[in-house]
Amino acid sequence: MQANAIVFQQPKALALSGLTLPEMGVADVLVKVEYSGISTGTERLLWEGTMPAFPGMGYPLVPGYETVGRVVAAGDQATVAVGTQVYLPGSQCFTDARNLFGGSASRLVVPSARALPIKESLAEQGILFALAATAYHAHSAPGMRQPDLIVGHGVLGRMMARLAVLAGHTPVVWDTNPARRSGAVGYEVIDPSADSRRNYQCICDVSGVSSLLDDLISRLAPGGEVVLAGFYDAPLSFVFPPAFMREARIRVAAQWAPPDLAAVIALAGDGRLSLDGLITHQHEATQADAAYRTAFGDADCLKMVLDWRQIA
Repeated sequence: MQANAIVFQQPKALALSGLTLPEMGVADVLVKVEYSGISTGTERLLWEGTMPAFPGMGYPLVPGYETVGRVVAAGDQATVAVGTQVYLPGSQCFTDARNLFGGSASRLVVPSARALPIKESLAEQGILFALAATAYHAHSAPGMRQPDLIVGHGVLGRMMARLAVLAGHTPVVWDTNPARRSGAVGYEVIDPSADSRRNYQCICDVSGVSSLLDDLISRLAPGGEVVLAGFYDAPLSFVFPPAFMREARIRVAAQWAPPDLAAVIALAGDGRLSLDGLITHQHEATQADAAYRTAFGDADCLKMVLDWRQIA
């Protein structure tokens, strides 16, 4: 079997290429992809060639871990039925390119356990589940503290804010871009220069800006915590005395785990977590080069979706 896939041949050079799919195993499913998302965090680093050392790194590669499609064939022991709409957190099905993260293709063969059924009405919004699960893992998983300050009002920041509001909190969100300060429901978005507060208990940075750490520590209350939930391509450092005086804690939020993904699929499925207003741009997959350049270069683009429905 063949699939058409986005292939990063080298930094800033991509093509829609035909790649070979493996034979299906007894517990595998074949998914016809309908939509995939473009990540402005990890995928941007892959696109620019600035991704730090990372397992599976190298070119050519198939990116993408935000995929929605429909099961069109299933092995005898598969746990998902043909016809089911599913979310896929990437794949490892290509042998003629690296799979980092392997989800941006017209068809994918994956273990059925990785094909997660989603509500039909969500359609392209289902590509947002990776970001929702990342936000949930950082602050909503058992034992985690909700943020009272979120730095960055992109999709991940908005998702964190929505989950915090859902949990009964009212976070403040910083964003230096005036165009990104709209769209808040139940919380306030302000320019950081307008905020004089220095007693935040929990600050979550999703900006990925490595130079912010000293400023964030200076805004903490004693015993406060800074959570690093962005992806940073430069070393992070901080001046010790201010952190010492506050007895500050710094926590790195790792990748989401399967229970996080299950939690946000359930929250979105019954309407408690809204995914509205987060996808701002959509291109046919045949226009992938323009789509990637828009996703990474247009400040008005919150989330870009590739539409694969017309590609075999």
